[in-house]
Amino acid sequence: MLLSRYHPALLAVLVSVAWGIDFLRMEQQLVARFGSERISLFRDWQTASAGTSSVTEIDKLKRINDFINRRIQYGTDEDIWDLSDYWATPMETIGRGRGDCEDFAIIKFFSGIGAGIPGSKMRLVYVKATRIGPSGTYNQAHMVLAYYPTPEAEPLILDNLFAEIKPASRRPDLHPVFSFNSEALFTVTGKSSGVRGTTQLSRWHDLLQRARNEGVE
Repeated sequence: MLLSRYHPALLAVLVSVAWGIDFLRMEQQLVARFGSERISLFRDWQTASAGTSSVTEIDKLKRINDFINRRIQYGTDEDIWDLSDYWATPMETIGRGRGDCEDFAIIKFFSGIGAGIPGSKMRLVYVKATRIGPSGTYNQAHMVLAYYPTPEAEPLILDNLFAEIKPASRRPDLHPVFSFNSEALFTVTGKSSGVRGTTQLSRWHDLLQRARNEGVE
């Protein structure tokens, strides 16, 4: 992840859209591009992302978080795509069966969409994560998914490094830089930048276009 490429001062807000997932179309494209090896994983993901009115949003997210963390393996962009930085669509992450922290957060975001959770309640969050190494503590660029039950609520954090979904106050190791979803860019204070219809977050914009072509509508 090359965090320095996306300084918040250079970013504008994203286009506001309503999302849904055409799983049949996505499966057809998955097979065409990656073969039939990942069909079972794809269909299990579809089941984990299924939306039912009898299940709370938090329970849906717990199911999604557990499934993605268990079934998708961690890998670097260099190993998976032979690129220094690449944001994979959900279909691509399923097709490879691997992803980095950005890919985990992205597929969880779209899984929530598939489960019927409004995109406005979820944000992909760039953070500086405090880690402990042989030479002491250091900061590492990282991405997680945050869920806001209500606009003013404390967010819950979905992280590929931890099985448990925790409130942000119980993750003092994470220091937010900025966050975004399909509607807006948010500053570290949580405020929207207030401008709609443009984007300079090129990798996210490119990913949304590719995801649409693959069945995210």
